[in-house]
Amino acid sequence: MDNSHVTTASAAQDPKPSHHTPRIITVMNLLVLLLSTLLIVFISIDTFEKVDFLQSHRYMTFQFWVCIFFMIDFFVELAYAPDKWSFTKHRITFLFLSIPYLNIINLLDIHISGEVLYFVRFIPLARGALAMSIVMGYLSSNAVTSLFMSYLVILLMITYFCSLIFYEMEQPCNPQVQTYWSALWWAFMNMSTVGCDISPVTVVGKLVAVVLPIMGMVIFPLFTVYLTDYVQRMAKWKSN
Repeated sequence: MDNSHVTTASAAQDPKPSHHTPRIITVMNLLVLLLSTLLIVFISIDTFEKVDFLQSHRYMTFQFWVCIFFMIDFFVELAYAPDKWSFTKHRITFLFLSIPYLNIINLLDIHISGEVLYFVRFIPLARGALAMSIVMGYLSSNAVTSLFMSYLVILLMITYFCSLIFYEMEQPCNPQVQTYWSALWWAFMNMSTVGCDISPVTVVGKLVAVVLPIMGMVIFPLFTVYLTDYVQRMAKWKSN
């Protein structure tokens, strides 16, 4: 029986790179991480300084070219993929997240509320967060540890992004949110499902307050899986 098609399909679904991964793919993945980090820094500074990003030519230009690079990265990886259909099926989300929606909205003069626009800014960062989680997963050859590292990155990224959103929306009208550190504390406590004595007053703040505990309940059980796997591997290593 010929299993070559099965092997090819499995390789296309496996996020781990092989030893024959072209150097250009590795370089572009590293550039995606660097550009994602710069976007996070840009958005953080603008949030803290209350900058109107649509009026900031520097930010809009930077974000546009970052999105273009993300799209180029998708097509380059597609060109090197052994099974292009399988790659497209599993990574098409990356392409949709790479579209420069903010620039399109600005160019077409589409009128959207400030809250929605602020959320749109995070769409390219979702692309970066996915890339970062995959690369972090590369650091371990153990499947459980790889999955744990990937979800840990996603957990931290979501917590930070939600803290920025909460601070942006709540700080002007919520007396309990005087500084960003209050918003960050609130985000971590809600992600851990413990809760916090800070109560959101805006619609966006209340929505984030629902999303964070749900993400925490989904991701935190992985810590138990990882610890169980780690203990079993240690016990097996000592027995040998």
